[in-house]
Amino acid sequence: MIQSYRIDVYGVVQGVGFRWFTQQTANKYHLVGWVCNNSNGSVEMRVQGQEINVNAFIDVINQGPGYYSRVDKVIKQSVAPFESNNFAIK
Repeated sequence: MIQSYRIDVYGVVQGVGFRWFTQQTANKYHLVGWVCNNSNGSVEMRVQGQEINVNAFIDVINQGPGYYSRVDKVIKQSVAPFESNNFAIK
């Protein structure tokens, strides 16, 4: 079953390749949507796909890409389905 979520990630997630890492991870799990930086230092994304793939994606996102990044908190909330055929960096 296809699920759609807004996911907000807090920590050291800007300027460390986090959006690129998110896009690569989303592609690995066959998810669509987008990711962008927020002015408060967090990263926001819309993610849509099979529930099992979304959960696996979030598990990886919780770990982060390493290097200089640090994930402190991930908040997931359901949103209405949306139209997309890829996962974009905004």
